[in-house]
Amino acid sequence: MNNKQKKNLIRIILAAVMLIALSFAPLAGGPRFAAYLVPYLIVGYDILYKAGKGIKNRKPFDESLLMAIATLGAMALAIYEDGDYTEAIAVMLFYQVGEWFQAYAVGRSRRDISELMDIRPNYANLQQADGSLAQVDPDEVEIGSIIVVKPGEKIPLDGVVVEGFSSLNTVALTGESLPREVREGDDVISGCISSNGLLKIRTTKDFDESTASKILEMVEDASSRKSRSENFIARFARVYTPIVVYAALALAFLPPLVRFLGLGLEPAWGTWIYRALTFLVISCPCALVVSIPLSFFAGIGGASRQGVLVKGSNYLETLADVDTVVFDKTGTLTKGVFAVNAIHTDVFSREELLHLAAHVERYSTHPIAESLRAAFGQEADGCAVEQVEEIAGQGIRAQVNGRTVHVGNDKLMDDIGAEWHECDAAGTMIHVAVDGVYAGHIIIADVVKEHASEAIRALKRNGISRTIMLTGDSSKVANKVAAELQLDDVYSQLLPQDKVAKVEVLLQQQKQGRLAFVGDGINDAPVLSRADVGIAMGAMGSDAAIEAADIVLMDDDPLKISVAQRIARKTIRIVKQNIYFSIGIKVLVLLLGAVGLANMWAAIFADVGVMVLAVLNAVRAMFVPKASLLNKENGRSFADATIA
Repeated sequence: MNNKQKKNLIRIILAAVMLIALSFAPLAGGPRFAAYLVPYLIVGYDILYKAGKGIKNRKPFDESLLMAIATLGAMALAIYEDGDYTEAIAVMLFYQVGEWFQAYAVGRSRRDISELMDIRPNYANLQQADGSLAQVDPDEVEIGSIIVVKPGEKIPLDGVVVEGFSSLNTVALTGESLPREVREGDDVISGCISSNGLLKIRTTKDFDESTASKILEMVEDASSRKSRSENFIARFARVYTPIVVYAALALAFLPPLVRFLGLGLEPAWGTWIYRALTFLVISCPCALVVSIPLSFFAGIGGASRQGVLVKGSNYLETLADVDTVVFDKTGTLTKGVFAVNAIHTDVFSREELLHLAAHVERYSTHPIAESLRAAFGQEADGCAVEQVEEIAGQGIRAQVNGRTVHVGNDKLMDDIGAEWHECDAAGTMIHVAVDGVYAGHIIIADVVKEHASEAIRALKRNGISRTIMLTGDSSKVANKVAAELQLDDVYSQLLPQDKVAKVEVLLQQQKQGRLAFVGDGINDAPVLSRADVGIAMGAMGSDAAIEAADIVLMDDDPLKISVAQRIARKTIRIVKQNIYFSIGIKVLVLLLGAVGLANMWAAIFADVGVMVLAVLNAVRAMFVPKASLLNKENGRSFADATIA
């Protein structure tokens, strides 16, 4: 609770205590009015000021004007009738109670997001030429500089570890509580906290382009992108408020005039003015104006807690309607990391064939070479590797313990006259020949992400009708991944422009619902922009993909897509509940008030009571289970857990 909220709470309590005390005071006439005026001004001076300011700026029609007219009118009636001032003060008092609840809820939601997004570093330890450290503003650090991150400190800029080992706390970025181990050569992103080791990092980005800055910018911009519901409520309030004011004026003056001039009866001004004031209090659209944006804000906060950044409430609303999800393959459903998938040989043992291939590829930086070395893992075994020669577009030749070993593609085998044969296994085939004789082949394939299959099943349980994969990879590889993940459709060997064209076709085929595209690469940026909602992988995804996307998954886990959609649908349910409840109650009490069956206390419930209930309902969107992938009690996926 901030200082402003505390002051407002004190005002409310003080006015309430004074109101109760005055009910026992034996006062009448002018002293009675003066005494009741004190708690009225204590609790309502700011509303009167806002109403006056709105009139001065020629923008009078808002809830402050409605409250000011209603309560001042009730005070005037009480003076005229020497009656009870309690209703007028109670209206203002309960309105302020509702405003306080709303401010507290918004503050709580903002605080949750701020705590989650507490990733902006205050300084960087810049290593000087003499080896000493200088604490500088992260903005001042140039690309290629060496910075030092001590245990417990935030990593201020993106970079590569050049020295040290540590566990990184990434919960603020990804929502994942498990630490990430990093050592020399690993990429690190700003906003993580080094838990237990000292790291020296060579920076690769300026502060403005770093991950922490980008995330903060996305969170700050999210509130500016309004949903259809929010835009409707804003337009509704602008039209609705003046209509209500004029209707109240008509209710106050037309019936008495008809009674007096048309029917010759007593005009009963006091009765009709009281009904008009009650009508004004009832009609105040506070519950809608406050609860709808708050619902979306809370939903965005709940998603952020799970490591899902939604760039605006309009995207949250669109995600709730998605029934077709289109995936890129590499880096999205797969890790984008090559690994040895199979070894076939009739000449050597599989271990010996891998041993020869790994040694030949010892000095190559190609991802395939790295995967062979990683699979072998015993480079320092004393073997002599000499005369290494790279053959452009074909492979590598080297002498291993005096034997000539060729490792490469079928073109290389054809050139040296080694008779190779096709393989049914999906993946990239690496042929190996020893002394000109074909020895076998190794299949290198991309690795499917751990939760990819579970993510597809979770989406199906969410009601997603189609899951589709678009990839530039070969048909054999694409079909294997699609079959493993049980996708509905797959389109392979696509160029970036082909992906856009295919998404255009899929969008035209959409009869209802929306289409989401999930990708991570630079070549996915155009498709992310074209889809109804674009979802990017944030940890390993390219800057272009993250910029083009509407939603960013900070830990690259596709399982979070179904979680985000459940949060979006929960938020939309809450929004609709608040709209139907608020309008329904108001229409009912407005009709009762117009015919004299609802007094000011009913008006207070229809305004303040409904607003408080709507705000409390909106706050539910913030409360999402912790992002553990398995429910420990029953073993279910978190994506299957009910988000009530």
